[in-house]
Amino acid sequence: MTESFLIPLKGSMHIIAYGLLVPTLIILLLFVALVIIEMGSLLVEALGERRRSKVNIPELLNAFKEKDFEGIRDEIMNSSLLRRQKAALSELLKYNDLPGVSRQALARRLLSDEELYYARITSRTDLVARLGPMFGLMATLIPLGPGLIALGQGDTKTLADSLLIAFDATVTGLAAAGVAYAISQLRKRWYEDYLAGLEALMESLLEVLERE
Repeated sequence: MTESFLIPLKGSMHIIAYGLLVPTLIILLLFVALVIIEMGSLLVEALGERRRSKVNIPELLNAFKEKDFEGIRDEIMNSSLLRRQKAALSELLKYNDLPGVSRQALARRLLSDEELYYARITSRTDLVARLGPMFGLMATLIPLGPGLIALGQGDTKTLADSLLIAFDATVTGLAAAGVAYAISQLRKRWYEDYLAGLEALMESLLEVLERE
């Protein structure tokens, strides 16, 4: 009785598991494509504006103290800060007539927006780094079922094909996850340094505006 009840359940699970093989392989290939795109984006970012962005933050902070409102704006726009840094600081200067508490709230909001922007960028490779091994494992285990059945029947060709899919899926998932993890870690170091510099500039700018 129990065996007759388990037979349809086993068959259903086998159909579901094997039906997930093609979607899993497609997702792995999409992960690889995403990692390649992110590598290109990282290279553009490293060789582009970020390569030219070499700002001495202490010197810029001292320049704020020695200049008036318009001089600060010119100092920011003529500096080697990133475009987003200049935009955030210019937005804060734009509302210099606000009360001190409101300016501080605006500064916190601008800094939070920058954190969310860069978190969205790193979340893509973080997702691949977490899910790549999982989908690689799924695509490894699914073909092993038919492979073991083929082994029992002496069908070595089917077994070899199943093992080849399993090994390729494992390598693909781990490779995509490894590269994605490296990209995420590198970008997070860049963005943490960027946000720390922006926070220091905003605090200094708020102090200057308080005196105006």
